[in-house]
Amino acid sequence: MTKPLAIYTDNEDMDPTPGILLLESHGFEVRFLETLDPERIAVEARDAEALLVGYAPIPHDVIAALPKLRIISLVSMGFDNIDLAAAQSRGIWVTNLPGVASEEVATHALGLILAITRDLPYFEHSITVDWNARPDVTPPRLSTRTLGLLGLGRIGAKLAEVARPLFKDVIGFDPFVSENAEARTRVEALGVRIAPLDEVLATADVVSLHLPLTEQTHQIMNAESIARMKAGSYLVNVSRGQLIDSPALLAALDSGHLTAAGLDVLDIEPAPADHPLIKHPHTIVTPHVGFLSEYTLAEYIRIQAQNVISVFETGAPETTAVVDPRSVRTQP
Repeated sequence: MTKPLAIYTDNEDMDPTPGILLLESHGFEVRFLETLDPERIAVEARDAEALLVGYAPIPHDVIAALPKLRIISLVSMGFDNIDLAAAQSRGIWVTNLPGVASEEVATHALGLILAITRDLPYFEHSITVDWNARPDVTPPRLSTRTLGLLGLGRIGAKLAEVARPLFKDVIGFDPFVSENAEARTRVEALGVRIAPLDEVLATADVVSLHLPLTEQTHQIMNAESIARMKAGSYLVNVSRGQLIDSPALLAALDSGHLTAAGLDVLDIEPAPADHPLIKHPHTIVTPHVGFLSEYTLAEYIRIQAQNVISVFETGAPETTAVVDPRSVRTQP
């Protein structure tokens, strides 16, 4: 009997060996392409019944070239690299990993918030130059300031939970939460006041982004929205780089309208060494590692493989699907 073929397209940050062994123990043939190239994936994965994807783009053309494909199993919460409509039309599962790294990403965001509001890079540098040096902007006392959250899902809510004791107020914007009574009650119990986007931007001293990348959220932080932020405020992004218009952010940092930005994601990844946001004196940039911990490295690989196994053995994945072929619509 022919074994179903499962192909890892790419896995940049993690060792897929435990996932490979898990799949093989359940009767799969497994190959690892180590590529982000859609054309190569379309050719070399032609017989695949399962794709296990990291950052590789899987557009319509690739999906159309894989006639046996039953599932695209992602190794992250984000899914903007997949043509969901094409998968839906073919009846292909698309699964992601919601919630696995919520604690890690939330605490990474908090770390960036503390680092930029305390201006830690400035002081780290000044200690070797002038012990008594002080930055142009004196660090604020967070207990007198407001934290604004754009996106109140698992990560935004976790950040609210861990950051609430540090801030005077926490205010948040999320269309889904605003329209869902249960979600709204859950978030408000964390001490978050739900408000429209414009109010969050105008009120918050620190704005932290926790939104998925969609057509509606692409460059939600542009020149106009950044201009609506409080003068001297701070911006943090641990979600997707394309939520921010980079030239607009640079202009706001250069003008002093924003004091600083903390970024775990950029519009280009991997980012070139001369990316202007990396070099800017008022940014702290980390290389998309907010998810990283000993726990998540193991769980990401396990659940990605288990989603494939569960679809083949039970007809449904372990996690909630982004695209569920049993449904007529993609899940938000």
